[in-house]
Amino acid sequence: MSIPQHISERKGPRSSKDLDPEVLDFLNTGQTETRNLIEWLAVDQQVLLRLTLDQIDNYKWYPTFVEAITQIKKPSANSLTRVIGETLGIQTQDEGIYQKLIDHTSDVVRCWACWAQSLHHDDTAELLKAMKGYAADSHFGVREVVIFATKERLIDDLDTAINILSGWTASEDENVRRYAVEVLRPVGVWTKKIADFQDNPSRGLPLIEPLKEDSSKYVRDSVANWINDAAKSDPDWAQDLIADWTSKSDSKETAYIAKRGLRSLK
Repeated sequence: MSIPQHISERKGPRSSKDLDPEVLDFLNTGQTETRNLIEWLAVDQQVLLRLTLDQIDNYKWYPTFVEAITQIKKPSANSLTRVIGETLGIQTQDEGIYQKLIDHTSDVVRCWACWAQSLHHDDTAELLKAMKGYAADSHFGVREVVIFATKERLIDDLDTAINILSGWTASEDENVRRYAVEVLRPVGVWTKKIADFQDNPSRGLPLIEPLKEDSSKYVRDSVANWINDAAKSDPDWAQDLIADWTSKSDSKETAYIAKRGLRSLK
């Protein structure tokens, strides 16, 4: 089914009261991606789930999902996404099914797949290999969910994670470079703090040093946020790092990171 131009080229609503019922129908049936957080929060995930299970010929699983959903203590869009994804991961490891979900038009369905597949890999290297496609996803929501799905496990094997992700900083894909920094931010947003980086932020240099002149604002923002996080527990380290970087580079990219990276100290 083709998507009408006014749907495919729409801008995201400024508030929930601006949500177009027609757009919501396309979102709930998985025919289009969400444009912003307001649309993402508005998706009826259970409606979408029923249709998706039908598409993969496994509607018989639906009662299991309902049981898991009813046990959520503090229901929210985030918790629902996680529980649906983890329930899916328990139900199947069928790569054929996951390929359909990874290729799905709906970013919400791809978020479920991310949570599900994250359960299938105990080894850090295998986990990151499986998650790299989600880190590179074109949609902001999937790129955030892959951080939630992996950060705590990477903290538990921090040296291995740093070693692998430092290589990702050379990726041609700005989304992959950004993930390498963002997933291991010392504080981050709505994620577990990394005490090792708060105590010794220099351990994270292999993740941010290669990106101090990155051409992508998306990546530079993450590098600056990483330094800003570190500055909260070790301001001298952050100031010394920025002084070192700016003494070696007069690029506008480094200047941008320097200004944002020390913003909490200003």
